[in-house]
Amino acid sequence: MSETDHPGGAAGGEAVRAVVAAQLGRPPRAMRRVAHLCSCGLPDVVETAPRLPDGTPFPTLYYLTCPRAAAAVGRLESGGLMRQMNERLAANPDLAARYAAAHDDYLRRRDSTEHLPGDPGVGGMPGRVKCLHALVAHSLAAGPAVNPLGDEALSLLPDWGAGGPCVEVPRPGGPP
Repeated sequence: MSETDHPGGAAGGEAVRAVVAAQLGRPPRAMRRVAHLCSCGLPDVVETAPRLPDGTPFPTLYYLTCPRAAAAVGRLESGGLMRQMNERLAANPDLAARYAAAHDDYLRRRDSTEHLPGDPGVGGMPGRVKCLHALVAHSLAAGPAVNPLGDEALSLLPDWGAGGPCVEVPRPGGPP
């Protein structure tokens, strides 16, 4: 796929970049492609390149772009979910092993594009939970049963696309 393909949708190229820019409030950085679509049909997760155009490593392979999704995940974070998850990781070897496997999956996906030395520790993986946004984005992009804590957080979230698009979609050949 090219950097701005929109899986399952008619929009592509600059239109997708414009939607993601509207969602983020700024142009997307190192965007390769849409990795997941919201129930409203717009992107909610994009895949980024392992490096920014200037060569700086960019550890976040999957980036949650929908402002409604990001706000909902933020509410889970502020409600103490990460602390609870960290306690469970420390006490449950099976959960810790599945979470470590999710980290391995993340690194395999990132390194299939470009191998970067070191471990980005995205979302706190593999030893702790530091950012639910990264874990939810990974779960959405990879699908169910890959990231157990990302899946768990997803199960606690409302359907952020149920109210329709989070941003105005530019119409081809005219103003939005």
